[in-house]
Amino acid sequence: MARQEIESEVTGNVWKIEVSVGDQVDVEETLMILESMKMEIPVESPAAGKVAEILVEKEDQVEEGQVVAILES
Repeated sequence: MARQEIESEVTGNVWKIEVSVGDQVDVEETLMILESMKMEIPVESPAAGKVAEILVEKEDQVEEGQVVAILES
């Protein structure tokens, strides 16, 4: 199985996590929502697969480029 790191595209806070470890996801499915400058920015799955790890929790501060989840496809 290929593992793919999913990175945050912005610096902000984790507002909501939409999936759990073990969930099957489709391409462009929203994994979590970040809040930055009062805007909601979805973090979407780049491929179909299974969520292997979620590396952040609700209300965590994330940096642009930080790995927030691992996907197995």
